[in-house]
Amino acid sequence: MRAPALVSPTHPIEVPAIRPLSQRQRAVDWLRGLVMVLMTIDHASGEFNPGRLFTDSTIFYRPGMPLPLDQFLVRWMTHLCAPTFVFLAGFVLLGSVARRLREGASEWDVTRFIVSRGLFIAAMDPIWMRIVFPTPGGGWILQVLYAIGVGLVAMAFLRHLPAQWVGLLGLAAVVGTEPLVGLAVHATGPALIVARLLLVPGPAGPFFVGYPLLPWLGIMMMGWGAADLARRAPERFRGRLLVAGGIGLVVFVVVRGLNGWGNLGLLRVDGSLVQWLHTSKYPPSVSYLSLELAMCWLLLAAFMTWKPPPAVDAVLRPLGQSALFFYLLHVHLLALLGTATGLAQKGGLGISFLASAVVITALIPACNAYRKYKLAHPRSLAQYV
Repeated sequence: MRAPALVSPTHPIEVPAIRPLSQRQRAVDWLRGLVMVLMTIDHASGEFNPGRLFTDSTIFYRPGMPLPLDQFLVRWMTHLCAPTFVFLAGFVLLGSVARRLREGASEWDVTRFIVSRGLFIAAMDPIWMRIVFPTPGGGWILQVLYAIGVGLVAMAFLRHLPAQWVGLLGLAAVVGTEPLVGLAVHATGPALIVARLLLVPGPAGPFFVGYPLLPWLGIMMMGWGAADLARRAPERFRGRLLVAGGIGLVVFVVVRGLNGWGNLGLLRVDGSLVQWLHTSKYPPSVSYLSLELAMCWLLLAAFMTWKPPPAVDAVLRPLGQSALFFYLLHVHLLALLGTATGLAQKGGLGISFLASAVVITALIPACNAYRKYKLAHPRSLAQYV
């Protein structure tokens, strides 16, 4: 272990560098744990709540459709999950690569691992998550694990570019999605399949794409660029998060207020709170991502100075440290609970929150045990999850 040597009296100059890094890692764990909790509520609502809203796109929503406030806000608060999870995937990847190189891995070894892990994660959507996420026509589902997994494959090669170029290219991919989507919707034949995989949700041959790659890869690239900023100037990173969060909120207000470009056609029909927050997630619009990433950055900055109470830490940290492991189990457990209780699509919001608490409570010991095993066997198959 190097940490004791770094904080020893013989190395006093290194002390400022290690403290922000340690706090930052805790902040990442807490934030990732928080989005796992919110995600569980959303998926529990999908399992138990017949009134659950799924109107986050012009594909599903038509002006005039009812948006009950309670149902809308429960759905809306979970919008934070996917952008945060993908951003943090890019953020922690830089540290993981640096650690492997310090431990003696070659560049080829690192690339091979990132590619193989990315393909494994992407395959979990059509193989494992398809069991609990049925698709129209029975296609093979490609959701957030597809976006993260294929995004990691791309990052295995993009990482060789200067880190800040990667971050800026990611931002360009996010902002530039809308005009490309406008072209993609007119594609036909093989071009349509490519457009679905990269830009527009919908059927693509035997697959049904929920998370087209390009905008989500852009978010992962932004996470990589942010991690490089944190590495270079850890003492300034929290301030930069606060500035970025503020800019994101301003962009959201301007884009949503103008009610044109940046909303991917999902426009406000009035000035109500619901209509301001009713943004397009499928595919993610600039208004959606500017708000959600702003909240991600502000929460990360908050967690860097605020430590949750022990009871909250005992929930958030295990989920954050074993996020993918938790993700691969929680929806299946919710489905089993719905079948066992006979409350599937019958329970409403109250039962959805209760089911979320039951599943999270049940999986925390499993997450702790898995984390211990993974730390004790760093080169086992557990490193892929």
